Amino acid sequence: MLRCSHCGQLVSQCTEADYIERHKQFDTEAGTAPAGTAAERSVRQHSKRLKRIETFCGKPAREMRLLDVGCSSGDFLQSAKRRGFSVTGVEPAAKPVETARAQGLDVRQGFLHDAAFPAGFFDVATLFEVVEHLRDPVALLAECHRILKKDGLLVIGTGNTNSWSVGLMKEKWDYFELHHGHVSFFNPGSMRELARRTGFTLSAVETKRVSLYQEKHVSKLRFRLSKIITDSLNEPAKLLNKGHAGLFFLRKK
Repeated sequence: MLRCSHCGQLVSQCTEADYIERHKQFDTEAGTAPAGTAAERSVRQHSKRLKRIETFCGKPAREMRLLDVGCSSGDFLQSAKRRGFSVTGVEPAAKPVETARAQGLDVRQGFLHDAAFPAGFFDVATLFEVVEHLRDPVALLAECHRILKKDGLLVIGTGNTNSWSVGLMKEKWDYFELHHGHVSFFNPGSMRELARRTGFTLSAVETKRVSLYQEKHVSKLRFRLSKIITDSLNEPAKLLNKGHAGLFFLRKK
């Protein structure tokens, strides 16, 4: 990877062919929607994020329009709709769009620029597990800035390279693995720079979770012991923004 000497941003040097091949996995009917117990955890996470958005914006869900960019088959949109948000999604992959529309969701197929939304139309835009798939996300954030209202909120969920997990695992951090289709890797400093370049201010950063190993790299016993250690580190990591799962709140200037 290349590292920016100014902000520490990391960018993968994978080939274009590999990049395209890795993204074919997301064009399925289910898209990125989790299944089983993972789906239950996902719904709980959605609820926490949506409550956080309402608190941040200072008004109830029923008064806000929310756009989820890269919405896949629409599981986050469903949670937001149940909470009272007026919801719209954008997704480039065709099959998950069909699934989302079959559930009655307003999802546009294509990239955000293709949708040509009016300026200042949305109160909130969300990018969960999206920016890490883009070598240069400036154009995407600039379009988010255009379609958000004055003081609108952009919420970005992505990995944090300035985490204890990355410090301990280094290249074995699972987020770096090419099969995920990830090519851009952020930290609070590089996200602040991205916000500045696109007309936003980085208002808040929240991180969580610490890992010592991937389960496939060590014995079951060592992995279970590592979980005991990391469970004790999760709260300090959250307080110090050293967790590897990052949530970034950007406010339109």
